[in-house]
Amino acid sequence: MKAYLILENGTVFQGQRFGASADVTGEIVFTTAMTGYIETLTDPSYFGQIVVQTFPLIGNYGMISQDFESKAPHVKAYIVKEWCQEPSNFRMEGNLDAFLKENNIVGLCGIDTRELTKIVREYGVMNGRIVSAPEVSETMLAEIKDYQITGAVAAVTRQEQETMAEADAVWRVVLWDFGAKENIRRELLQRRCEVVTVPAGTSAEEILALEPDGLMLSNGPGDPAENQEIVQQLRQLMEHKIPTFGICLGHQLLALSQGAKTEKLKYGHRGANQPVKELEEGKVFISSQNHGYAVVNDSLPEGAKLWFVNANDGTCEGVRYETIPAFSVQFHPEACGGPHDTNFLFDRFMSLIKEEKEHAAE
Repeated sequence: MKAYLILENGTVFQGQRFGASADVTGEIVFTTAMTGYIETLTDPSYFGQIVVQTFPLIGNYGMISQDFESKAPHVKAYIVKEWCQEPSNFRMEGNLDAFLKENNIVGLCGIDTRELTKIVREYGVMNGRIVSAPEVSETMLAEIKDYQITGAVAAVTRQEQETMAEADAVWRVVLWDFGAKENIRRELLQRRCEVVTVPAGTSAEEILALEPDGLMLSNGPGDPAENQEIVQQLRQLMEHKIPTFGICLGHQLLALSQGAKTEKLKYGHRGANQPVKELEEGKVFISSQNHGYAVVNDSLPEGAKLWFVNANDGTCEGVRYETIPAFSVQFHPEACGGPHDTNFLFDRFMSLIKEEKEHAAE
């Protein structure tokens, strides 16, 4: 069945439908990851977006529920050059087409994803609509252009508190869920943490009542500056000197709570091959990323030190705080599916918790 992608600038791509059949509007973004499409589809950070895979063949190892990063996908639609109709993997539970149909996600294949990506890189992130008929009108283009992602965090966060722990758990860490990837919790559980995952709307007072040894600020979707109530609660929490680690949106919200600013990037960083430079020792790591906003380097307040930068464009990728026991990164050290270059940051978080405990006992 033919379908068409119409960009807000009037460009039209013809392709074929797979997955659910419907018309849908969203923000067009691309990811350069060559593997990990399961994690991409189930990452809540893609809420409201039409995701384009630059790698030409997607779906060759099917769908595997153990690799999901959340219970359900939040993408608006999924665009690939070619989807594999005969996947093969010993862990496979189904194929990509069936997964999209089951979750009512529109798929589009058979278009030139290379050309589409080049357009987004040149003009910046833009909105698009997948439709069954190629007719384009000024009214339609205005509607596409007016589309905005709002209420993103509230749409993807869990609704109830949940506690998980192994028998040998030593530390209690509150994972503040702004759209958390499941592997963040897995990494904490592996490090002997009792993980208390709380909804985005949880207050500072409620988090303090849990008596956490550490606070993990998760990834999530949307414009960080939209979440002013969370920023206010976070500012109050930081007065209590709780060891804190922020990832992606959590990194941005922590910076906002300390007086920094954020800005929207031209087309964001999405993929598993983003180089980041650690400024203290000059080391470069390859990282997994998925974000359209960044902390403004020059806006960091006194007591906040630029720690990592993107090796391609120099944007902020990490901050260390000198007045509070906290640090944060824009990239994903939990990185499923990879790379794992910066996984050591979870160990650094554990060290920060231990140091604060020892300091409090003196």
